[in-house]
Amino acid sequence: MENKNGKESEDLLRQIEEMGENHIGSSIETPMRADAFALSDEEKIKIIQEHFEKIMYTLGLDLTDDSLKGTPKRVAKLYVKELFKGLNEATKPSMSTFENKYQYNQMLVEKNITVYSNCEHHFLPIVGKAHVAYIPNGRVIGLSKINRIVDHFSRRPQVQERLALQILNEMKVALNTENVAVYIDAEHMCVSSRGVSDQSSSTVTVEYSGKFKEEATKKEFLTYVNDKLK
Repeated sequence: MENKNGKESEDLLRQIEEMGENHIGSSIETPMRADAFALSDEEKIKIIQEHFEKIMYTLGLDLTDDSLKGTPKRVAKLYVKELFKGLNEATKPSMSTFENKYQYNQMLVEKNITVYSNCEHHFLPIVGKAHVAYIPNGRVIGLSKINRIVDHFSRRPQVQERLALQILNEMKVALNTENVAVYIDAEHMCVSSRGVSDQSSSTVTVEYSGKFKEEATKKEFLTYVNDKLK
């Protein structure tokens, strides 16, 4: 019985590892515990600082060195206040929209939006560009809000496929329209700096909704996106 249970445990661990290596996500929503915000930011920083200090100590680093002794707190603040601040819905930008007084009813594309996220499997950077488009349905949104939406969902442990979907869904809700498209082209440091160590590849994920599923609209959108290469 012990051997059987041991084999089942090994198989489960292997499956989990394979999921991480293949960058498979488990949900459109970021996996969060119900008590995710029971602690304040300052409490989280203190706990992460203590744990990261132990990691550095385990690696054999001298934490009395002037260059290293402040690192645990710096990393803790970086995690809570910057890299993963998008986990907290309280940091989500307000999604105010405006009446489409100009009656503009063509495609609007916001290109080359910086994506700076982190892979949830290895906590290594995902860096690239997002291109977001929508066709107005009576309401429009400030251009900078699109950039802020991308940044908000990027600032959490991510899978690129999920990131594209989260941006798409937020745009749909904010604008009350199905006509949204999101294109992300990014490099994954967990591919370039470890494992296969391929430093020349990038990953593209595209999500279409509404009219963007029609071939003509999709082609128009991709033409605008690919113009960045000219």
